[in-house]
Amino acid sequence: MSDLRDRTKRFALNVVHFCKTLPDTAECRVIRDQLLRSATSVGANYRAACHARSRKDFIAKLALVEEEADESQFWLELLDELDIGASDAGTELRNEAHQLASMIVASKKTARKNR
Repeated sequence: MSDLRDRTKRFALNVVHFCKTLPDTAECRVIRDQLLRSATSVGANYRAACHARSRKDFIAKLALVEEEADESQFWLELLDELDIGASDAGTELRNEAHQLASMIVASKKTARKNR
């Protein structure tokens, strides 16, 4: 669990650094702000899930992590399709968001099965 906790935090940090490289245009500011919110929420909500009061609460908090990872992936895809930002860094972050979402889906399934 601590590996995923560290990984979600590292994802947030990497997105923050990536966002610092984005141009300061009106449309990019909107996307950057949304991306920063969703990416940092991945780690924050996963940390909250680690301290859940019940299995039901744990699953609910993991659902939030999944949503935020998916939303982060969306904003990163949008930047890529608009040809904004370093494509290699954006691709790596998109892949990481996808992997995190997939791991969270698997964790939710396991938690539901082990009721």
